[in-house]
Amino acid sequence: MSRLNDVLAHIDAQQDAALERLFALLRIKSISTDPAYAAECRACAEWHAKDLASIGFQAEARGTPGHPIVVAHDRSAKGTSALFYGHYDVQPVDPLELWEHDPFEPKLETLADGTKVIRARGAADDKGQLMTFVEACRAWKAVTGSLPIPVTILLEGEEESGGPSLPGFLEDNAAELKADIGLICDTNMWDATTPAINTMLRGLVGEEIIITAADRDLHSGFYGMAAANPNYVLARILAELRDADGRVTLPGFYDGVPELDPALKAQWEALPFDPKAFLGAVGLSVPAGEKGRSVLEMTWSRPSCEINGMGGGYQGDGFKTVIPSKASAKISFRLVFDQDPHQIREAFRAFVRARVPADCKVEFLEHGAGRAIRFPIDAPAFGQARDALSAEWGKEAFFIGGGGSIPVTHQLKTSLGMDVILAGFGLEDDRIHSPNEKYNLNCFLKGIRSWARILDALAK
Repeated sequence: MSRLNDVLAHIDAQQDAALERLFALLRIKSISTDPAYAAECRACAEWHAKDLASIGFQAEARGTPGHPIVVAHDRSAKGTSALFYGHYDVQPVDPLELWEHDPFEPKLETLADGTKVIRARGAADDKGQLMTFVEACRAWKAVTGSLPIPVTILLEGEEESGGPSLPGFLEDNAAELKADIGLICDTNMWDATTPAINTMLRGLVGEEIIITAADRDLHSGFYGMAAANPNYVLARILAELRDADGRVTLPGFYDGVPELDPALKAQWEALPFDPKAFLGAVGLSVPAGEKGRSVLEMTWSRPSCEINGMGGGYQGDGFKTVIPSKASAKISFRLVFDQDPHQIREAFRAFVRARVPADCKVEFLEHGAGRAIRFPIDAPAFGQARDALSAEWGKEAFFIGGGGSIPVTHQLKTSLGMDVILAGFGLEDDRIHSPNEKYNLNCFLKGIRSWARILDALAK
C-alpha cells in the first residue's frame, strides 16, 4: 500500500529544514562560465554528493575536462527506473549594481501582494528546482526507508556554459545511466497555480562573428568614407537576416519545419493565453516576428533568429570620433522539429561571407548547437505525471511547448534512448539570468510535494 499521504505530511512538517538546505546551496558561488569560480563549482558538486549520500544514495562527484558531474544511485526498489537531471551551476551576477542585495546571500522576501519568494542567484535556475526532487526523495526515504522506484540522479556543472563535458560523459557512461524515463525540473508552470509538462523544446545554434577592416582604429576625419567601417558592414549583414515579414532569409532555413498539427494548434488556441498581457508585462504591445503567426506559435513551434549582442568602436563615456578596426555580434537561432543545427550554422556562415567586402576579414566563433526535441504525450509515464501534478495543484496540468532550449533532453534521447518528462515549477517573472532572481516559496514547497506524487505514480 502506498505511503504517499505520510510522505506528504512529512514534507509539510520539514519545510523549514528543506529551506535551510536550499539556502546553504544558494550561498555557493558556482558560476561555471568564469574560471575564477572553478573551486566553488567543485565545492558545489561535493556538497550535492555529500547531501545525497546522507540519504542513502551511492553518490560521488566525478571529474570531467570541465566541472565535476555528480552521479547518485538508489536502485533498491523495483519497477520503472528514472534518471533525474539537474544542473548546479549558475549564471554570472552582472550587473551587480542592479541587485538589491548580495546575490549569494539568499533571503526570504514578501512581495506587495503577500507572495513569499526566495531571492538569490540560482534560486529558480536551477538549484531551487533540482532540490524539489531531492527533497521529495529525502521524504520518501525518511518515511518508508526506500524510494518507490529505482532512481539515478545526474547533476551537471556546465549547463550555463554550453555543457561541453556532458555529451562525452553520457556516451562513456550510457550503460550505467540508462533508465526507463528521464525527469527534468528546469522549466516553468503555465501560471502560478497551474502546473505544466513541456513536451516540445526548441534547439539552438549560437554563433559569434568578428569583422575586421583596418589594422587599427582610425581617425574618422582623416579616413571617413574612404576606409571600410566594420560597424556598417556588420549592420548591413544583420539587417538582411530577416525580411519585412519577419521570416529568416538564410537559404534552406525552413527545411524540416512543417506546419503545426491542426489538433495541437487548436489545443494551444484554447489555452488561457493573452498575447497582449504577455507582451505588456515587459513594456511591449506589438508582436514583432513572422506575420500571420500567433505568439505561442512563434515562441513554441517556429524557428527564430535573434541578435543577442553587438559592438564595435568606442563604448565609453563621452565621444570619440573613431572608425573601429573590429565589430562583432552574437547571434542565436532557436530551432524546431527536424532542423539540422549544423546545416543552419553553415548556411549562416556562407550568408555572412557572401556579404563581407574584399578588404575585410570575418572570423566565426561557435557557441554550442543542439536539436529540437518532442516527446509523445500518449506514453503512460506522461499521463501518470500529469495526473500527479493535477492532484497536487487542484487544476489539470497542461501539456505545453517551450520556447527555450535544454540540450540535454536531446542527448538523453539519442545517447540513452529515453523520453523525458519536463515538469518544472518556475514562473515567467522569476528573472532567471537577470538581477534579483527569485523562486516563489509556494513553487518550491509544492514542487517537493509534486515530485513525491510523481514518484508514487510512476511506481504504479
